[in-house]
Amino acid sequence: MIATRRSNRSHFANMYARKDCEMNDIIDLSKANYPDLSNRRVVIAGGTGDVGEGIVRAWLKAGAHVIVPSRSDSKVETFRDVLSDLGQLEKLDFVVGSYSGFDEAQEMAEHIGEEYGEVTDVIASIGGWWQGKSLWDISPDDWQRYFIDMTTAHAATARAWVPRLSQKGSYQLILGGSAVEPIAGASIINMQQAALLMMRHVLSLEAGEKHRIAAQILGPVITRARSRYKDDWVSNDEVGLVTLGIAADPGATDRDYTSQDKTQMRDTLQGLGVYPQ
Repeated sequence: MIATRRSNRSHFANMYARKDCEMNDIIDLSKANYPDLSNRRVVIAGGTGDVGEGIVRAWLKAGAHVIVPSRSDSKVETFRDVLSDLGQLEKLDFVVGSYSGFDEAQEMAEHIGEEYGEVTDVIASIGGWWQGKSLWDISPDDWQRYFIDMTTAHAATARAWVPRLSQKGSYQLILGGSAVEPIAGASIINMQQAALLMMRHVLSLEAGEKHRIAAQILGPVITRARSRYKDDWVSNDEVGLVTLGIAADPGATDRDYTSQDKTQMRDTLQGLGVYPQ
C-alpha cells in the first residue's frame, strides 16, 4: 500500500539541526548560479538518505516540486525534522511505500503520476556503502543485500520511470568512484556500482534522443552524518547542484560527471554553467 504525505514544519528543529560542513574555499555555493526549475517536478529516490538530502535541498532551492518516496512514516518524520530549517515547504511531498522490486516501483510510479501529474525528472540516489571482507569471504546474505537487492532497486526504478519522462527532463544516477576504481574489501560494492554504470550506458544507448540519461561518479561525500571528513571531499549540496545543472542543460545527456574531489567538482559545476569560472 502506498500512502502520500505532505511536508510540514517540524517543532523539533534544534534536535536535528543540520551541521554546517566546513567548506574548502575552492567552492563557495553562495556564488552558485541556481537555475529556475519552478516548472519541473522531480522524484528523488533515496532522497531521505545522507547524499539525497543535498539533492532535495538543491531542487527545493531551484523552485521545483519535489517528491520523495520513503519506505516508512518514521523516516519521513525524521527527514522533515532534518529539513525544518527551510521553513514551510509547500513544494515538498512524500510518498510512503516500497519501490525496491519491479512491481513495487511500477506501482509507485503510477501512484505518483495519478496523484501529482507528469514527472519531468528522476534522481536515483539509492544504496549505501559496504566494506570489510575479501570476495572469497562474503556470505550469500552479503551478496543478496548489497548486490542483488541494490541493483534490482535501481533497475526497477529505471524501468518504471524512464519511459514516462519527456525529452526535456532527465533520469540521473548517483554513483560512487567504486564504479571505476577497485577497493580491497569492497568487492560487492565495486561490482554493484560497475554494473549500474553500465546500466547508465545501456539506458542512454536504448533511449537515444527520446530521454536524457546521465550519472555522477563521486568520491567520498561530506554529509550531515559525517563528523570526520577531509576538506577536499565533495559535499552533498554540491552533488545536488550538479543534478540541477544536468536537468537545466538540454545537452547534458549520455554523460558521466566525475567529481572525486573539490577540484573536479568545481570543474563539473563550471562545465554545467552553475558556478562562475
